[in-house]
Amino acid sequence: MTTPRDTTDSTRSGVPRASDELAGPLKTFDDTVSLFNDASDNAKTGMLPDLLDIARQVMLQDGGCDALEQRARAFEEAGVFRGSDWETPQYLVPSLTPHALKSADPNTVAIEALSELRLLAVAKGDYLHPHISMEQAHHYLTQVMAINLWLLFGTPSEAERETQGQLALVPRQLFGHLADRIGYEHIIDRLIVEIWRIIEQRPIQVEPVKQMITQIAICQANPDIDLGISGQGADRLVSSLFGPTRASREDPGLEIYRERLSSMDTPALQGEATGFARAMHDTGLVSAYHPVLLRHLLDYNDHLLAEALGLSSTGRDCLLCYRELVHALIRGGIYPTTPQAAYGLALMLERGILYQPPVAPAMWRQLGLSLSEWSQARLNLAFGETVSPRARLLEGVLCMLGLPLGVGQGNNPTCQSARALSMWAYNDPDYLLQMVTWAARDDDIIIHFEGMPLSSMASLSGVAQSLPMDLDPVSLIVVPHLDRIYAEMIRRCIGREGDPHRWVNPEFHGWWSGRGFRINVDVATGKLHELDDFLRHFYASYHPYYNGNQPLIHPQPAGIAVTDSAARFIGWHAITILRVNLDPSDVMRVYFFNPNNDSGQDWGDGIKVSTADQGERFGESSLPFEQFASRLYIYHYDPLERGELAKITQEELDRVTGYIQRSWGRDRTPPVGLQADEGP
Repeated sequence: MTTPRDTTDSTRSGVPRASDELAGPLKTFDDTVSLFNDASDNAKTGMLPDLLDIARQVMLQDGGCDALEQRARAFEEAGVFRGSDWETPQYLVPSLTPHALKSADPNTVAIEALSELRLLAVAKGDYLHPHISMEQAHHYLTQVMAINLWLLFGTPSEAERETQGQLALVPRQLFGHLADRIGYEHIIDRLIVEIWRIIEQRPIQVEPVKQMITQIAICQANPDIDLGISGQGADRLVSSLFGPTRASREDPGLEIYRERLSSMDTPALQGEATGFARAMHDTGLVSAYHPVLLRHLLDYNDHLLAEALGLSSTGRDCLLCYRELVHALIRGGIYPTTPQAAYGLALMLERGILYQPPVAPAMWRQLGLSLSEWSQARLNLAFGETVSPRARLLEGVLCMLGLPLGVGQGNNPTCQSARALSMWAYNDPDYLLQMVTWAARDDDIIIHFEGMPLSSMASLSGVAQSLPMDLDPVSLIVVPHLDRIYAEMIRRCIGREGDPHRWVNPEFHGWWSGRGFRINVDVATGKLHELDDFLRHFYASYHPYYNGNQPLIHPQPAGIAVTDSAARFIGWHAITILRVNLDPSDVMRVYFFNPNNDSGQDWGDGIKVSTADQGERFGESSLPFEQFASRLYIYHYDPLERGELAKITQEELDRVTGYIQRSWGRDRTPPVGLQADEGP
């Protein structure tokens, strides 16, 4: 185990003596760490902000991050991380780092940066850590670098400057040092893996992914960055955005591409159409050149239009039946600045939902919808003014109808509303279009609760404390209204015994939500309640081996107890059960929708949510039935369709109960079948 080295002298070969600007803050840091190490726990609480302030000053100097990396063991053993989330680096989650690094709280930024420098020392073998290995630390840092790659290339945004000021420079100094020490090749490879993992889930919001691909393209074009043999597979991603076809391969610009199209014959247009369709369906990403071709083909023929959208026989038939509507949707909503609308349109045609009698008239209404001033201002604020707010909203509608499982709640506590939008797009698209119309045109939504109309404008505040902005266009307009109505329904249930979702979910989500309701937690005490009965009814209602092999007909709302990678309880979360089937390995799995943006999660105790390669359709998450049941705490069912309770073995239930007792149920009750004084 090495000891910290002082950068006031020469350190690693090639690293110069510390500058005068660094020497002073560094000596102050060393002295403060020494005092901090000797202080009592109570005294450390008051001293920590001063220590973190000095650390920030050091990091802003050239060579400061290097100096702090060498002192990682010293400041950790002094207790800088003690009592915080950063105390256990083996449980840190890379996807949470952007929130910490963009925080307006200087102490949060500083302690996150010190944690990364500590792990860098571990990854390079300079610090043998008792809880995390070199390999684990290196893997974690490559993930963090991939997720936060924007910190390497971009200057602070206006939002960062407003909220962080000079503090925004600290993460950039940190990531410049990390890149130098880890190497760009590891970052790019990890970034490519991360991009494919995300786009396999087919989210509606793809701007973060497009930004990451743009950074890869910048790295490839920068002669000062040596990628070595890394970046294999990057060309496929970069070309999908900047040059999917022969005529767009060198990214010529939209005007030049338009000129090229005007001189093409049918075989050449066929090649362009096929190239765009292949790239779009392969990645779920749409190039800005693609809308240029689609708009050109409106005056050509529908055969090539179907080719350019990559349609099967189902989608082609739908296009031909609703030719005028499809042409109007392309003219009204698919522009180079709204390219994802093309993918939404293609998948909507493939779903065949235009054949439902109310949907086509509702889409015509959407095309001519007059948006309120509030809706227009909100869309312009969130997405800019490169296209009209109506076109931006139409892009959102097409994407939501084509990708009903791509809805995300953003960084907001609005999982109920996101789930409702997804469920309506999936199961009742004309109802979704009605909600969009009311919200965007009238600034009001009315939903009935037990026969009484509830107005979103008349309701009090919702779950979210502020208006969410990091959402897709439909969610941006509709979610604030749904959030207030949902909260009002919860308020109407105050005083009733049990969990209010028993009454709220069927009224909020739709008639198809089962009126039967089970919960395994006592609302008053938070303790586990009738767990065996809860699990038996879940198996009898949902497991094909016990419910007469009856497939799930309508998506059902459910609630899960979310746990972290250490199986510790995080909170309650709303999801949708979509289907229960055998996977390719003949394991019975529950396929469900999770609205929290990225569904690939590690819930601890060996429970890792799958989003691909286990029979999932785009946007679905899945778990083996037993593992899913172990995180379930609320579900609905049809009380008139009962399965075989008696056939479920106690051995099966005990396995599920074991998962519960080792995770979120650990402190909620003694293990099932034991007395309180017997222990597990």
